[in-house]
Amino acid sequence: MKIAAVFFLTWAVLTPIADAADQQLTRQQASRALVNSDPVMRRAAAGQLGEVGRIGDVAALVKALRDSDDETRAAAEGAIWEIWGRSGNVEIDELYQRGVEQMKLGAAAEAIQTFTLIVRKKPDFAEGWNKRATVYYSVGEFDKSLRDCDEVIKRNSLHFGALAGYGLIYTQLNQLERALEYFKRALKINPNMQGVASNIELLQKLLDEKRKKYI
Repeated sequence: MKIAAVFFLTWAVLTPIADAADQQLTRQQASRALVNSDPVMRRAAAGQLGEVGRIGDVAALVKALRDSDDETRAAAEGAIWEIWGRSGNVEIDELYQRGVEQMKLGAAAEAIQTFTLIVRKKPDFAEGWNKRATVYYSVGEFDKSLRDCDEVIKRNSLHFGALAGYGLIYTQLNQLERALEYFKRALKINPNMQGVASNIELLQKLLDEKRKKYI
């Protein structure tokens, strides 16, 4: 169910923009630079947070999802997913990467086993639940997927991926009004989800047509 730091004024003045963007920003610098007036700096900042950012940086990155610059928005979204995918534990991160590879290979049963091990070992790692929810959805285990989405949102209320996941599940269950509600919640957090925006438009039309039949 998937980004930079205002340099000190003297540094900004003395260093060409292109060179400054290539510097390895600290996490604190990157966080401040997300609101830099130069989009090149904002993109660099977002990208650096993808490398070194922590959960506490996600709120600032969510704001960057509304940046006027397309590339900054894309970098912010990518960084959010990267941060969500880091548990802070080497063993768990290795298991997580294994599970992601199993998903890519279409090995659903193996991926479920891997993510189940992850959520047992580190239940506070929201992305372990989210990935298992995704796999459960892919094999039609919608009730299990819903329960895992619940676990994600308990731990990460900003998880637009899980919110969109609810929308997909409820669409499959023909609970269109609930699906629409969750799609709107996802898009409110991340307005760049074009697939979600298309689903909202489609569901709204279907619900409007359904209501007309009862008028």
